[in-house]
Amino acid sequence: MEINQKIDKTVDWLREKVKEAGCKGLVVGVSGGIDSAVVCYLIKKAFPENSIGVIMSINSNPKDREDALKVINGCGIDYIDLDLTKPQEMILNSVTSALKEKDLYSESGFRAADSNLRARVRMCSVYTVANNLGYLVVGTDNAAEIHTGYFTKYGDGGVDLVPIANLTKAEVYDWARALGVHEDVINRAPSAGLWEGQTDENEMGTTYNMIDKVVLGKRDEVPQKDLDIIDRLHRISEHKRHTAAKPPIF
Repeated sequence: MEINQKIDKTVDWLREKVKEAGCKGLVVGVSGGIDSAVVCYLIKKAFPENSIGVIMSINSNPKDREDALKVINGCGIDYIDLDLTKPQEMILNSVTSALKEKDLYSESGFRAADSNLRARVRMCSVYTVANNLGYLVVGTDNAAEIHTGYFTKYGDGGVDLVPIANLTKAEVYDWARALGVHEDVINRAPSAGLWEGQTDENEMGTTYNMIDKVVLGKRDEVPQKDLDIIDRLHRISEHKRHTAAKPPIF
């Protein structure tokens, strides 16, 4: 099946899901990255008059916002622009202070707490938009990210629909080109924008190309070093791919 046919079928699927939920449209957080760009274009196609993108800056690199606006202007979607720096810092500082008062604070855990809180504050914000408008929240995780757990539980992983969940990272780029996403967005290094200079591949210790091969069942083409990293990431993130665990009926 050609890419444009797959795009059309995905757009139809989005419309069906909104209808099933009794909702009115779709909302997505727009980061300026390739995945959110593709999803932004998809929801605009699905609901030209009832879709919205949300830019959510938290001590972010100004380049992220510039690229997000290139996506928004490129597909013509409506949007709102939020600076969530102060709310995120307020929560982080409150928790940090409380932990320090109890002599429980761990400096080594600060970066994870900070970055995951950013994703969760954004999730709360985009759901606030969705609730107000009667929309569903659309996620941006692809097959490689889902396999490795490269998303924040109840953060960017807290969504209603995940339309590109079956796409490898390479396929996301193919769809971006087919949809007409701006070249600056296509060419930027994949990054969650969590801190200065942060990139997905440096943080994971492997490449999306290698993860794609594992997702596609081509493990024999992946060096053992990369396989070990990918398998470990998959194993320790298993809990993210399931609803909260409950005990058996005693």
